[in-house]
Amino acid sequence: VMSRNIYLGAEIGPALELLPDLQAAGQLLWDQVRATDFEARAPLLAQEIVAARPDVVGLQEATRWICRSWFLGRSTVVLDFTELLLGALASAGIPYAIAATPEGRAVNPSFSIGPLPGVSMRDPETFQPLFGRDTAECGFEVADVLLVRDDLTAAVQRVGTSEYEAAVSIVPTVLIIERGYAWADVAVAGTTVRFVTTHLESQWEYDAVPPAAEQARQLVEDLALTTGPLVVVGDFNSDYRDPRPAAAVNPAEQPQASPACPAQASEPTVQAAEAGCSAYWTMRQHGYFSAGPDDFAAGNATYGASALLAGPDPDRLRAGLELGNPYGFTDRLDYVWVRNGAGLGSAGVVGQQWPD
Repeated sequence: VMSRNIYLGAEIGPALELLPDLQAAGQLLWDQVRATDFEARAPLLAQEIVAARPDVVGLQEATRWICRSWFLGRSTVVLDFTELLLGALASAGIPYAIAATPEGRAVNPSFSIGPLPGVSMRDPETFQPLFGRDTAECGFEVADVLLVRDDLTAAVQRVGTSEYEAAVSIVPTVLIIERGYAWADVAVAGTTVRFVTTHLESQWEYDAVPPAAEQARQLVEDLALTTGPLVVVGDFNSDYRDPRPAAAVNPAEQPQASPACPAQASEPTVQAAEAGCSAYWTMRQHGYFSAGPDDFAAGNATYGASALLAGPDPDRLRAGLELGNPYGFTDRLDYVWVRNGAGLGSAGVVGQQWPD
């Protein structure tokens, strides 16, 4: 099983700092998407997946960028990350498919920003062949998607999706970040295993329970009646050290301690950890085991790239070196969790060394 946050291609935070100049914000997003170039990334991601040959791959930030030439004009999917990755996997020799049954697919739409009237992005190379003009109005849709290797598609018994109640409003009516998860029941070695992929919220406010912790609690409650083996993968936006004291090394701006959220113990254990404001410890205290490798080891951190994927973020590189990671990765946010008798074999982290 593999978990992959494939990145929507742009950081929303810097664009929001340009508001209320929607034109500048939109152009920044599109310029980043073109620079991070998923069409070039997809074959490289496919090589890493094929090398590991997982039965199931949980994707997060599986994004579709949708553009139109003018307000009320025809909308066109310009980039579909899932389809590009599936094509690259087929070309690499081990095809995968979205887990599906005749009733549906394991695709859970997360959040989206539709093309905004009058807010045009300029990119003649992309838009001239599509629309006959240099500019277009663009937006995106983000989803969690569960893939199965092509030879296992017939083993998919049921699929579904669900939404979390905790959501975050960034720009009212324009950007409300709703999260959820996609799941599939797959016949494995004479039993049925439920696989889940999810992406918990990264935004948080001081002196309030982080939405990620609330979403993790709903997740374990939703799955509480599942009696068969469970495998939950995803980007939990939660490190074992969170919430952190204000003075702690925190270049990823993870949740800080506050009156509502006491600081995590310096050496937390499952029994003694503060789980009320921690998605990570919520999972651990509800009987989920992390497949590893060692969640506490600096070398297994999974977050630290720059927005343009051109190397580590300079600030995080300095912090990474201080923590013991030479590549600028400072936080472990991505996990494979198992429960209900799902066994652990070996585990590893892929793509955490530059230039991967």
